[in-house]
Amino acid sequence: MLTHDELIKKMMRAPAVRAEYERIEREEMPMLDTILKARAEAGLTQAQVAERMGTKAPAVARLENALVTGKHSPSIATLQKYAAALGKKLEVRFS
Repeated sequence: MLTHDELIKKMMRAPAVRAEYERIEREEMPMLDTILKARAEAGLTQAQVAERMGTKAPAVARLENALVTGKHSPSIATLQKYAAALGKKLEVRFS
């Protein structure tokens, strides 16, 4: 049986897996890092953010997870609600 690290090394040898990992790391992880950092700085749990957004904790978990999986892109309106729940303002930039 492979260890976790051995499995990761094996999977990363596949070009498609490596390309998707690099895409997620380049495109989506910075946004996830930003929102998780903002939530931590606000000292809020997913449940507390959800309450402030007028939704349930699983919806916030799905939002945060969507940024990792790339299966769903949250709307600007949803990200604005998330930011507002943290006492922040959403800014979208092209660089």
